[in-house]
Amino acid sequence: MEVNNPAIERGSVRGDINLHFSFGAPTLICSVEMPLKFFNTLSRSVQEFVPRDPAGKQVRMYCCGPTVYDVAHIGNFRTFVFADLVRRYFEFKGYAVEHVMNITDVEDKIIKGVRNSKMPLRDFTGKYEGLFFEDFQALGCLRPHHTPRATEFIAEIIALIEKLIARGIAYKAADGSVYFSIEKYQGAGHCYGQLLKLNFEEMRRGERVSNDEYEKESIADFALWKARVADDGDVFWASPWGEGRPGWHIECSAMSMKLLGPSFDVHMGGEDLVFPHHEDEIAQSEGAAAQKQGEHFVNYWLHGAHLLVEGKKMSKSLGNFYTARDLFAKNFSGREIRYLLLTAHYRESFNFTLDGLHGARTALSRIDECLTKLREVAGTATAAADSALLQKFSEALDDDLNISQAWGEVFEWVRETNRLLAGNQLSASQAAAALASWDKINSVLGVGTTSQDADIPAEITGLLEQRQAARKAKDFKRSDAIRDELKAKGWVIEDTPKGPRLKRIS
Repeated sequence: MEVNNPAIERGSVRGDINLHFSFGAPTLICSVEMPLKFFNTLSRSVQEFVPRDPAGKQVRMYCCGPTVYDVAHIGNFRTFVFADLVRRYFEFKGYAVEHVMNITDVEDKIIKGVRNSKMPLRDFTGKYEGLFFEDFQALGCLRPHHTPRATEFIAEIIALIEKLIARGIAYKAADGSVYFSIEKYQGAGHCYGQLLKLNFEEMRRGERVSNDEYEKESIADFALWKARVADDGDVFWASPWGEGRPGWHIECSAMSMKLLGPSFDVHMGGEDLVFPHHEDEIAQSEGAAAQKQGEHFVNYWLHGAHLLVEGKKMSKSLGNFYTARDLFAKNFSGREIRYLLLTAHYRESFNFTLDGLHGARTALSRIDECLTKLREVAGTATAAADSALLQKFSEALDDDLNISQAWGEVFEWVRETNRLLAGNQLSASQAAAALASWDKINSVLGVGTTSQDADIPAEITGLLEQRQAARKAKDFKRSDAIRDELKAKGWVIEDTPKGPRLKRIS
C-alpha cells in the first residue's frame, strides 16, 4: 500500500536529549522516538503508521459497533476494549483523534426481536443501546466522538446505493431489492478480495444473498436495499426502489464516509468481520468512486482475534457464555475485566477464564498498593513523569501494540518502586514523579483508580467506619466481629501509620 504524505519521512526516527531524573542521581539519556507500527490486514504485514493528515497531527478512526438486539457479551467487548486502547494510545502519542463507532439499529436479528417483543423499533434498540453504554463505561472505555445510528443515515445510504446503480455496479431485482454485483465491480477494474485472498474457483458462487450474514465460503451478490416483506412490520423506509430497509454492509460505508470522509486512516473490528462485512464495505465504498485517484477507502485495517472462554468457543449450552453483567454479578469489577482483556496481544486468540479474573484482581491490587504508598510519601508534592519509563512503555506499544511487554515494564517498575519504598529511599518529589508516570501510563491502559477508595463498595467502607467507632468506644468484641464480617466479604484491614486501609482479598 502506498501512502503519500510529504510531511513525514518514512523510516525516520527523531533523537532528543533529555535530562532524566531517576530515583537516584540525574542522568543524561538519549531518547529515540520509534515509529508506531501495526499489522495492516490490507497489506498482510506490519507497517509503520503514517496518518493521512499532511501535518501528521490528526487520526480518523472507525470501529464497527454493537448490533443492539441483546446484551453484549465479553467477546464483543474484547473488540471494543482493543479499539479503546488504540484510540488512547494515539492520544498518548500526541495525535488529535476523531473516533467513530456506529450503532447497528436495523438488521435481520433486530427485525426479529422487534417482531417478537411487539415493541417499536426505537424502543427495542434503545433499551439495548443503553445497556451497552453502561457496560462500555464500566469497562473504562472512552465514549467515541460520534456514535451514529444506521436509522439516522437512511438518506446517505440511499444516495450511496444510487451512485452504485449509476456506475452499473448495483442492480434492482424483481422484488424491488437492490444488490451489489461482484462481477460488475471486478469488471470495472476493482479487486474483490483485498483483505484476504479469495479462491474464486474453489469458493461456491451464489447468485445473490439477502441475509446480512452469509456463508464464509460463498462469493455472492449481496443486498444493499431489502424490499419490504410482511415480517418487517412497521420497520421500513421509502426509497426510489420502493419501501424497504438497508442491508447491514452498506450502513457502515455510508456512516463512515459521511463522518470521516471518503478516505480515512484506521478501521477496526473483530477478525470475524474481515469477510464478508469489511470486504463488502471496501467494495461498496470504492465501487462508488468516492475516493481520489489512487487512494484507498481505508489505509489501515486492524482486526482483533477471537475470544475463547474456559478453552472453548463461547456458548450458552456449554455454560461459558458471559456478558459483562454476568461477571459483575460474580463480584468482578469492570477494571478487572478490562485488565484481563488487555493482557493478550490483540491478534492472538485469548482464553478468558474466571481464574484469570482472580489473577487480574491480584495484579491490580499490586498496582493499587504501590500507588497508595506513593501517595502517602508524595503528600502535596508534584513532579514531572519519568521519561525513561514512558519511553520503555511506548517502545513496547509502538511494536504493533505489544501489550505483554508493556505490562512487563509496568510490573518491573512496581517491583523496583516497592523496593525503594520499603527502604525509605524515595523523597516526596520522587514519589510524585512516580505517580505522574503512572497517570500517563494509565491514560493508555485505563485501569487505574483515582484514589484508594474509588473501587471500594459503600457497604464495605461503612463497615470500616463502624469498626473504627467500635474501637474508639473500646468495644473490641464488636470490632473483631466487623473485621471477621469484612473478611467474609473479601476484605481485610491493614493498620498503617496514617490509619486503617482496606485491601481486597484475591
